[in-house]
Amino acid sequence: MQIDWIWGLAGGLMIGSAAAFYLLVNGRIMGASGIVGGLVDRTGWSTWAERLSFVAGLALMPALLKPLFTAPVATHITDNMPAVVLAGLLVGVGTRLANGCTSGHGVCGISRFSLRGIAATIFYLVAGGLAVIVFRHLFGSI
Repeated sequence: MQIDWIWGLAGGLMIGSAAAFYLLVNGRIMGASGIVGGLVDRTGWSTWAERLSFVAGLALMPALLKPLFTAPVATHITDNMPAVVLAGLLVGVGTRLANGCTSGHGVCGISRFSLRGIAATIFYLVAGGLAVIVFRHLFGSI
């Protein structure tokens, strides 16, 4: 029996626990785009140390945990760097338009039964599915 689903379960539990802890400690939603956005546009400079430590944790934890997981992981990430850059820019624009990202709406919004979070998550999933169809089958880029 394949047990790859356990990694997804473990990751989901870690993200959910981190979101709950962040909400309990800070009284705010753990939306990564809002945390980073507040640093970039300077609207969140009153809590810059907290925001910067959150971003640093996102960047450093995988590097710190890498020695624990030595088995190679097969990915299907494209070598097409313009597509990767374009995808990153589109994700950034989308999160600003939606007033949040998957961690804010999908994890925190749905868990609080927020209609806006639920609606945003449905649109994220539909848009992601359509993007795969378009870029894989029409353009052949992924």
